Amino acid sequence: MPVVFVHSFGGTLSHWSAQLEHVRPHRRAIAFDLRGHGRSQAPRDLDYAVDSLAEDIGVVADALALPRFVLVGHSLGGAAAVAFACNHPERVAGLVLVDAPGNVPDEHAREIMTAMRSDYEKTSADFMEKLLSGAQPKVRAQVTSEFRSIPQDAALKIMDEAFAYDPVADLDGYSGPTLLVTAAQADSPNDLHRLRPDVPHQIIAGASHWVQMDKPEEFNLILDDFLLELEGAEPQESHLSHVTRGA
Repeated sequence: MPVVFVHSFGGTLSHWSAQLEHVRPHRRAIAFDLRGHGRSQAPRDLDYAVDSLAEDIGVVADALALPRFVLVGHSLGGAAAVAFACNHPERVAGLVLVDAPGNVPDEHAREIMTAMRSDYEKTSADFMEKLLSGAQPKVRAQVTSEFRSIPQDAALKIMDEAFAYDPVADLDGYSGPTLLVTAAQADSPNDLHRLRPDVPHQIIAGASHWVQMDKPEEFNLILDDFLLELEGAEPQESHLSHVTRGA
């Protein structure tokens, strides 16, 4: 079964380099740059709606003749993956959501966006610093550089759209195999694994928000087990010693 990887806000397909290298000897694996990121053109109308990002997943899959695949999304890419799975459940064999956004209360979202528009440089730097807590130096450098390449107007629009999106409602629209993977620090009441405690959840300790980059070996073992379970094989017990299961 092919695997399609979707990166986070401000990232590029290179965030999945370790996973592509790991998966490709055994199956087809694809990563791409979201619109306005990396080498993908930015939309002139600033259309960064999560449903639009989700349809981009379909465009890529269609171009590569992938009728059905496993979808792995990180952060904003996780939101897009949820939306795609809800809109096209027949195409998604399994869904892995990596530190995907939850549902931030409207009042809190407004406070964040007001601060962003008042002092974008300081507020965005503080926002990134919180997410980068625990990051490996090379991960911190890469993520910071890539985030700074996103124009302010685009960044604000992306954040507006992310806050407007309700992943919990769309996740209810997909009944296929699903796994949540988070950093240990991601544990607020509004995080997706708290809002949907019925969904299997794995925690990776000692990593930033970019868990697949900070701890690629641990992440790859979790992904291996998920893919094996999809194919009806027993997961390898040794894999589970590298991670902690969520509550």
